[in-house]
Amino acid sequence: MPHLNLRGSLHAYDQTDQTDGDPELTLVFLHGWLLSRTYWQPLITRLRSQWPCLSYDLRGFGESAANPDLGHSPADYAEDLIALLTALDLRRVWLVGHSLGGTVALWAARLCPDRVAGVIGVNAGGGIYIEREFERFRGFGQQLIRWRPQWLRQIPGAELPFCWDSVHRPLPRKWARQRLQDFLGADARAAIGILLDSTTAEQVHCLPSLVARLTQPVYFLAGDRDSIMPPAYVQHLASFHPSFGLEGRNLRQLRHCGHLAMLEQTDAVAEAIQTWVSQSTRPQLNCDASVQPSI
Repeated sequence: MPHLNLRGSLHAYDQTDQTDGDPELTLVFLHGWLLSRTYWQPLITRLRSQWPCLSYDLRGFGESAANPDLGHSPADYAEDLIALLTALDLRRVWLVGHSLGGTVALWAARLCPDRVAGVIGVNAGGGIYIEREFERFRGFGQQLIRWRPQWLRQIPGAELPFCWDSVHRPLPRKWARQRLQDFLGADARAAIGILLDSTTAEQVHCLPSLVARLTQPVYFLAGDRDSIMPPAYVQHLASFHPSFGLEGRNLRQLRHCGHLAMLEQTDAVAEAIQTWVSQSTRPQLNCDASVQPSI
């Protein structure tokens, strides 16, 4: 497993070999809160013959180290991603972001528009701020992280609740064990930091403007049974992109699917990515990562 030092923090990543498809384009996968790059592997297995694929652990999650000297806003994590793309000399990429990873992907597309050819959000949406609900979510999330009992690792069957958490149908037990490991292993400061910094009224309200200003193709996948990011929230954010139109052409809803579409509906997600990426012919220019546009 290779590592790269990005902005003073070691990041773990996996990268597939070149393919017979489009070697100039790489698919880059970003995981969500309290998860890791591991959950993308079934999807990457289906796509790696068409495009090189890159997955990595966000700073402070999975096997990537935390860095207390860096911020934890989605834009801060987008800077990490841009550093990764630069270090690996990836000049043209599509970003596939799950949940919070989708927000990071949108920011990266804004900060580096000529390197990022397009964005696909999986169970990712937002732009609607309901103060009472967000305050409850932020409080619960902080308590969840601060009171994680590490002794759960030693309890047989402790992973079983993760088979059902946030999904429509139960996940295989191996994924529940992985979720327990990622939940207990996430750095507390990073986990709380990105939770709080991504859910302020300012951050939530700027998402529609962010999407509206993107010139790249942006697509969204929603799960019809997703209780974490309900389809209405995904549609709301998708509607601000110019490609939405009257028919919502940049949005697809998956039936009988919860919040982990890449595991619950792997084939459907793979088909959507293949369709959207293949039909895009947007020309790319050289990226100047030093340009930092404002929202």
